[in-house]
Amino acid sequence: MAVDVKIYTTTYCGYCNAAKSLLSQRGVPFAEVDCTNDPDVRKWLIDQTGQRTVPQVFIGGIPVGGFNELSQLDRGGKLQSILAGDASPPSVL
Repeated sequence: MAVDVKIYTTTYCGYCNAAKSLLSQRGVPFAEVDCTNDPDVRKWLIDQTGQRTVPQVFIGGIPVGGFNELSQLDRGGKLQSILAGDASPPSVL
């Protein structure tokens, strides 16, 4: 069972582009939410993650962090098993 991936981004964020690139290179479909000019979404993200930065990646509805955390999951070989539904995503909260 594939797990939904949602990434919250801004248009001017290099780490956002890097996270989207990593997901695309791995063939991972994702929904992107551009919150560049949406203070309500940014406030919601802070409430949900405790972070003011983007990207914020949610896997299966669970916040896993930004590009660094996503990259760490990938390098550690855990990203694919999480995306396949074989493992639970770690929450950084």
